[in-house]
Amino acid sequence: MARKLKTIGRGSAAAWSSAALEHGAVPWLLGVALATAGPHFAHLPWWLSLLVGGTLLWRAWLWQRRRPLPPRWALALLVVGSIAAIAWQFRTLLGKDAGVALLVVFMALKPMEMSSRRDALVVVMLGYFLLLTHYLYSQSIPTGAWLLAAIGLLTGALIRLHGGPQPVAAVLRHAGLLLAQALPFMLILYLLFPRVSGPLWGLPQDAYSGLSGLSDEMSPGSISGLIVSGAIAFRSRFAGEAPEKADLYWRGPVFDEYDGQTWRARALPASATGQPPVVEGIGEPLAYSSILEAHNQRWLLALDVATLLPPESTLAPTLQALAREPLRVRARFSFASAIAYRANVNEAPAILQQALALPDGINPRTRALAREWAARPPEKIAEAALAMFRNEDFYYTLQPPLLGANAMDEFLFSTRRGFCEHYASAFVFLMRAARVPARVVAGYQGGEVNPVDGYLVVRQSDAHAWAEIWLSGQGWVRFDPTAAVAPSRIERGIVAALPLGEPLPILVRLDSDWLRQLRNRWEAANNSWNQWVLGYNPQRQREVLSRLGWRDPDWRSMSASLAVLCGIALLVVTLWTLPRRLAVDPVQRAWLKYCAELKRRGIARADWEGPLAFAQRVARERPDLAALTDEAAGYYAELRYARGDGRDHQLRCLQQCVRRLPPRRRKRS
Repeated sequence: MARKLKTIGRGSAAAWSSAALEHGAVPWLLGVALATAGPHFAHLPWWLSLLVGGTLLWRAWLWQRRRPLPPRWALALLVVGSIAAIAWQFRTLLGKDAGVALLVVFMALKPMEMSSRRDALVVVMLGYFLLLTHYLYSQSIPTGAWLLAAIGLLTGALIRLHGGPQPVAAVLRHAGLLLAQALPFMLILYLLFPRVSGPLWGLPQDAYSGLSGLSDEMSPGSISGLIVSGAIAFRSRFAGEAPEKADLYWRGPVFDEYDGQTWRARALPASATGQPPVVEGIGEPLAYSSILEAHNQRWLLALDVATLLPPESTLAPTLQALAREPLRVRARFSFASAIAYRANVNEAPAILQQALALPDGINPRTRALAREWAARPPEKIAEAALAMFRNEDFYYTLQPPLLGANAMDEFLFSTRRGFCEHYASAFVFLMRAARVPARVVAGYQGGEVNPVDGYLVVRQSDAHAWAEIWLSGQGWVRFDPTAAVAPSRIERGIVAALPLGEPLPILVRLDSDWLRQLRNRWEAANNSWNQWVLGYNPQRQREVLSRLGWRDPDWRSMSASLAVLCGIALLVVTLWTLPRRLAVDPVQRAWLKYCAELKRRGIARADWEGPLAFAQRVARERPDLAALTDEAAGYYAELRYARGDGRDHQLRCLQQCVRRLPPRRRKRS
């Protein structure tokens, strides 16, 4: 008997999957295809987006007009042509972009041959898999919300396939209930499942190709190109009150090599410096933590100058904080810094020599001016340069004229229009020409406190360049020639320094209070999302578990707790859902009671046997009960599967069928 039931079960499953797809289920599946493939249109080639969109529209038109699907040979040609076009576009069929493009094409073409329930299940399963690929491109809150809605739609499509025609609201309510039951397991796995260090949603060959920020080179236009971006570079939160904006200099790369056009950061070997950098802070250090966006460089953008570094980082001879490896994922670091300090009072000769080097044969007028100042003390030379910038007709702009081979001469004596990199470069060239050790420092200056979460937000538009000169007995001292030309840039930010009409991102130029508040709330929400969802790494996991009273968690105790909590959650969900499944409605109760009475009369209904099929068998085996059973089965089928009025009357009629059954036959002795 058990073997027979298994055979029947396999036969029923095969019959279900090979059955023709119901006409009303097709829109659900087309919605699944559009919801899972549509967001990829933003980064797919335009022709591929048109192909996918046109194919789905074609399938919807065929469904609406009840037209036959295209022949298999036509679909085969379309598949081969699409694969060849993708291979031509991406020069490969492997990798992230080409692989996602193939999946999107398959999702669009599969509905064109979708005629059975098995084909429909393939579309749904492909949709679940395709959802994962969206995190390869975006991990933002809108992406997460869209994918959650798409999962609900996919689950609803499965319910519609198995449950048959039913109201859309009922399907979506059922899908939402299933997702709600999965929520406890999701939270438990989120808290306790071992975390993976590194970029989970990126491939090694292309995970870091889109990162932006400061470079290890600086030429005219390199920093001003960052200014037009409103993207966030990092966020910082101070243990106490944040310093004044004019004191917020965040040190990045230090440029000490110049070829006449480009400044470069030259890494001197440790043997050339002879000793580690020595920083003497003046006053109490400032403690703070920073959340840095990935920029694929080693510098950690500490407040100038760091006196306490995070683990696995060092202070370079040029005083910037450096990580062991390039920063390729968003990360959190803790620092202590001094705003007033004396750094490297006893500097290595190799560094001082490098800070005097200039290429020969360029900028003769600038060199001549520096020679006029050379007899003065170094501090007076620096003051003379700043006075020139402050008192003469120099202008601060993001759109300066192009400079030629003698860039410093043209800038100082002709164009006099430039951005921070122009002023810092000219200042350092003048200092070196006057035999004062000097170098260019790039980084960020300023920032804006978000009142929603208390983080100071530093954007790419806050990118800045300034200068340092080495003074005997004082070490390296910061000089910012931009502050002499446009002091509002340092005191109030980039917007206050630039005239109207200069290219700046809308997020930076916001004047409306409510728009600024909206931006602050959105960025605070993104910060929480980045820290607690995307940035929930092993370190953050240990911090959370420690706050919950779990000291020194390891993988063994976490695995055991994971199993126990999942078991408890399963038990709770089972206890919640089991009474609902055991509860039988009046219609089902009346029908089961009628079938039980027939069983006492020698006719047992199989569990898989429907009401109409059972009535037909009763007519063959017990003709005397055929009419009454047919009537009861009809009432039950109407109540269970049809809509209409008079349901209470039909239920009473079904219940009366039980009472109208003739007495059971007594066995003859």
